[in-house]
Amino acid sequence: SGMAVQVMVLPFSRCLFDDPVQIRVVGLQPQQAVTLRASLVDESGELFQAHAHYRAGSSGELDLSCSPALGGSYLGVEPMGLLWALQSKTPYKRLAKRNVLTPFCVDFEVYEGHGDMSRLLGKCTNERWFLGEGVKRISVREGRLKATLFLPPGPGPFPGLIDLYGSGGGLVEYRASLLASRGFVTLALAYMAFEDIPVMPEILELDYFEEAVNFLQKQQQVKGTGIGVLGLSKGADLALSMATFLPGIKAAVSISGSGFNSFIPLKGDGFTIPPHPIDLGRMKISNESGLVDFSDVLDDHRDPATWGCRIPMERSSAKFLFLSGLDDVNWKSVLYCQDAVQRLQQYGREVEFYSYSGAGHLLEPPYLPLCQASIHRVLGMFVCWGGQWREHAKAQEDAWRRIQAFFWQHL
Repeated sequence: SGMAVQVMVLPFSRCLFDDPVQIRVVGLQPQQAVTLRASLVDESGELFQAHAHYRAGSSGELDLSCSPALGGSYLGVEPMGLLWALQSKTPYKRLAKRNVLTPFCVDFEVYEGHGDMSRLLGKCTNERWFLGEGVKRISVREGRLKATLFLPPGPGPFPGLIDLYGSGGGLVEYRASLLASRGFVTLALAYMAFEDIPVMPEILELDYFEEAVNFLQKQQQVKGTGIGVLGLSKGADLALSMATFLPGIKAAVSISGSGFNSFIPLKGDGFTIPPHPIDLGRMKISNESGLVDFSDVLDDHRDPATWGCRIPMERSSAKFLFLSGLDDVNWKSVLYCQDAVQRLQQYGREVEFYSYSGAGHLLEPPYLPLCQASIHRVLGMFVCWGGQWREHAKAQEDAWRRIQAFFWQHL
């Protein structure tokens, strides 16, 4: 055959993790049947793979932005399908980046035919980074703070964000580092299950979060017009609490959260918000898989007996954005968000709300594959998160755009 088969990642084989790319194959026979496979090994050595069957065009070329997949991990025209469909051999693994100073390397290979993948025709590697060119990563252990600060290159001033993950705890940096790569000074903040912070603290203190806001406001590169806060799951109700009780917060994004305090009492200045009552007896554990369905453990949020746990967001002058998935099987986040949004609207507050059909609980930055279930590090159980592959992937792309637009607008 004439020229060698070449797989190309355009515009560049090196990019940020949230960058879409164009995957092209040239040098095939006209109408040739081939299988494309993506492979990624995470930091624990776990292999994630996806594959799809394609047919070359009349000129022996293949372009994933217009050629449909005929079978495999997904169907139809999905330019980024090989990334969002990545799945581990071991069930219930979540792809997450621990060390943002190194990239995830994705190998794209093209094989002859739609069968056994015995004949490799060509391959290339896509380096996908979480830290943009010139973004600084600074470990913060000042006062009580356990955090990581990410600074975009240049003098700024840039809008400042605080980034909170969920009740799995730890110090999660990959979303914060991507946001810094997009022009925000971002502080990833740990608040449970990290270093000397207990796995399940008896109480969370608003003071701690205020310390984070003050620290961020002191940074020279941060605009003086107010701070944004972004939270997922438990981090979402903390974000809403910060926007309610801390004057420096001008914009808050809740992902898969609720308008009431969950799991751990929150202590403010002269008040404590108790956690919403739960009954762990309502957990459902599947006999076959051992997976835990957590979605029914909360008492009814419409019962006035639970209203002391609500976050009085209507007192806040911040702007709010709520995002949740209609296929969230971990938390009835759409129901809880609708409740929060109605309350804010009753008080004439500005609020945006988007719910995504087929999206699960873990709405992550784009192209991180759906995780339908994984171990919850604090509960020590395998928990269902929900989501359908394609719809969840589309939701992540849309949510990511909306989050950035919202913060640019209000900060």
